[in-house]
Amino acid sequence: MPADGQTPAATRPATGIVHLGLGAFFRGFGCVYVADAMAASGGDWGIAGVSLRSPATRDALRLRDWRYTSVTLAPEGEAPRDISVLNDVLVAPEDPEAVLAIMADPAVRIVTLTVTEKGYCHNPATGELNLDHPDIQHDLTHELPVSAPGFLVRALARRKANGTAPFTVLTCDNLPKNGKLVRGMVLQLASRIDPALADWIAAKGKFPSTMVDRITPATTDADIARIALLTGTPDAAPVLHEPFSQWAVEDDFVDDARPALEDAGVEMVVDVTAHEDMKLRMLNGTHSALAYTGYLVGHETIADTVADRDFARYAHALWDEIMPAVTAPEGVSLTDYADALMSRYANPAIRHRTWQIAMDGSQKLPQRILGTVRDNLDAGRSVAGLCTAIAAWMRYVSGTDEAGKCIDVRDPLADRLFALAEAQSSPADIVAALLSVEEIFPADLAARLQEPVTRAATVIWDEGVRAAITRAVS
Repeated sequence: MPADGQTPAATRPATGIVHLGLGAFFRGFGCVYVADAMAASGGDWGIAGVSLRSPATRDALRLRDWRYTSVTLAPEGEAPRDISVLNDVLVAPEDPEAVLAIMADPAVRIVTLTVTEKGYCHNPATGELNLDHPDIQHDLTHELPVSAPGFLVRALARRKANGTAPFTVLTCDNLPKNGKLVRGMVLQLASRIDPALADWIAAKGKFPSTMVDRITPATTDADIARIALLTGTPDAAPVLHEPFSQWAVEDDFVDDARPALEDAGVEMVVDVTAHEDMKLRMLNGTHSALAYTGYLVGHETIADTVADRDFARYAHALWDEIMPAVTAPEGVSLTDYADALMSRYANPAIRHRTWQIAMDGSQKLPQRILGTVRDNLDAGRSVAGLCTAIAAWMRYVSGTDEAGKCIDVRDPLADRLFALAEAQSSPADIVAALLSVEEIFPADLAARLQEPVTRAATVIWDEGVRAAITRAVS
């Protein structure tokens, strides 16, 4: 086997993992870890990717027989690596039967997911499956599903009918207690379809929680052209990522069937809660806050944003608010973790666009920011910086930046949020209207946020974001 752990297409390991939502992040993260685990310890853990929406990724990857280039973006330069752990890529809308067939294959022992927060068709404020979601309504009555929860349930139903053990469901999305959350949604959907199936999944299924961390900016056409020159090989689907990578996984798999992930540097733990909480609140929380505030003043990337002294100070003020609400994993200094995050944010080679991070805020705010806000309010601690981030999100979804330019807001609730904001005549009214969206803000928390978010929003609308973050810091 070659030193980098990659194998020729003809001798690749058989498929043992199906991945739902094959985007850039998992190809620059999970696929690399699995390749390294097999290089170290062997096993048939090839990956079949599934696109739940578009054929674009499949079409791009097929040009090189599923191989692609993973590029580490370090300040000192770019380091490409060829990845060949993928065996196939399926497009669910084109052939849902093929997706269910491979998920039901006894050789497949793990199904991983990166479908983003909105891909679970749930209510972010409660964690419950949204039974009124059109995709879930479809999946309740059709054997061939369209949603990620639907594919999990219908594939598990086939395995039960065939006498095959369930696969382990390993979500890699930024959700609090993500394994437990997805388990609850799967059981909720399964119980509506077949209560006996839900009982079987509850008794035999495994849903370990995970914490994933690697900044992966979107790949541009310019990146594709540059990487082809760098490697000498045309590649329509390269992925770019920072040098840093961390994966913590609860070691709870069906029949203990998994790659030797620990040999690839994965932290196999009993309980991932502390890792997950630290990352969601300290990294994802500040990432979102910097995305909304930075975008509104015209900063294109996170690196550009923290290069601005006012915004760097704001990030540190946010960590001062967040850290008292975080229990550090054993042996971890939260202060050192925050310093490392700032170094990662400031990496000039990472062109992680504020607009990209700002997507789907209605799905992200509850787990990234609102949990910390609630804990701080309960403890009587400051939430000035975090409420400024919420107010900046409200300005963002209102549809124009500080220069008066229209914002292309990408969010499942975008039209509703814009209509609510547009109908109001003052920042205070906009805050009240948006806080009424209970899918994001539970009513009891919304009442407590009215005054501090209105205060921040008034400064943002009247004086600008820079004035608002400066006041939050002081």
